Amino acid sequence: MQVIDGFGGAITEATAFTFSQMPAAMRRQVMTALFDPVRGNGYTLCRTHMNSSDFGLGNYACADTPGDTSLSKFTLDREQKWILPFIKQATEVAGKPLDLLLSPWSPPAWMKTTGKMNLGGKLIAKYRRAWAHYYVRFIQEMEKEGCSIWGLTVQNEPEATQEWDSCIYTAEEERDFVRDHLGPALADARLKRVRLLIWDHNRDRLYQRAKVVYDDPKAAKYVWGAAFHWYMGDNFENVRYLHDVYPDKKLLFTEGCSAVSTPPWEVGETYARSIIADLNRWTSGWIDWNLILNETGGPNHVANYCTAPVNYDREFKKIHFRPHYYYIGHFSRFIKPGARRLIAVSTADDLETLAARNPDGSVAVVVMNRSQIPIIFRVTVEDKSVPFEIPRHSIATFVIPAGKRSK
Repeated sequence: MQVIDGFGGAITEATAFTFSQMPAAMRRQVMTALFDPVRGNGYTLCRTHMNSSDFGLGNYACADTPGDTSLSKFTLDREQKWILPFIKQATEVAGKPLDLLLSPWSPPAWMKTTGKMNLGGKLIAKYRRAWAHYYVRFIQEMEKEGCSIWGLTVQNEPEATQEWDSCIYTAEEERDFVRDHLGPALADARLKRVRLLIWDHNRDRLYQRAKVVYDDPKAAKYVWGAAFHWYMGDNFENVRYLHDVYPDKKLLFTEGCSAVSTPPWEVGETYARSIIADLNRWTSGWIDWNLILNETGGPNHVANYCTAPVNYDREFKKIHFRPHYYYIGHFSRFIKPGARRLIAVSTADDLETLAARNPDGSVAVVVMNRSQIPIIFRVTVEDKSVPFEIPRHSIATFVIPAGKRSK
């Protein structure tokens, strides 16, 4: 089936700033836990924001001077404080550059109809060309810093007017911006290798929004695929429907988190259920939201707190690895970039499963039991079969090394 591009989380300003507050020994421990390919979760695919997001210390843009359409005052000064040092340390631990996905939450305030980065608003028509070149400039400047820009989304959550950084596009406006401005700007800058993704919002409207862009050949030629989140219901079948109708376009999960009040084990199961369901419906990768937050679920400049797999308690100077860190690890540690999904058929409704063949020929099979009782089952791959009892509310990963199968 599809190639798996990887797993990871978001390197927000909140994540990088919180990381910077840790003692040196804790920073090394956290980096190992997240990015080490042998001793940690081995994350390879991560997302970061272009300009500010809600998970940061405040609004900012890389070109804040009103009317600076030539971007003469463009700077990465804010990224240099925390985000870029974090990326560079993660690269060292991972042993290779991370694949980075860029997403804007808002253009600079002066480019918007409202004159504000927060509370929605739209991109002013006369600044569409300048905004398209802003993406190009951001990619180029990040690559000068040694970053590997894997992909780009047009806009984070383009149908949500949020209290924080946000910008609204209709499906037709997103289509036209890609076709007439962003796609050509990337092509002219020889950045076609950077994957361009549309939507970057919830599964509920994934099909309808993507259809508008994909049905326009002049826009669709620039688009690698569609990105999506999970905040408005499961709607897993919408992911499959989009693939079935447009099989040449890719799918990527780019954000999910839970309220800080959600029971921790429930968060872990929610994550694993989403990964299993999305990848079994042709999604090629899965990116968590903030990699690290403090004990409150922040910092966040509008108090929009949420969970993270790693929390740093500033008062007691302790690190807490939440259950969803381990649940994600059941996939990211054993299903490697370049793996191909295999059909994994469960004969019991209570057993959810995902399988993939890695580039080295090994096969990883993940099985989760969200029921209240233990379940006895067998893992069968070709002519090999292994019995196992999985406890209630638990997850297990089986790895069949290359050369151990009958084929």
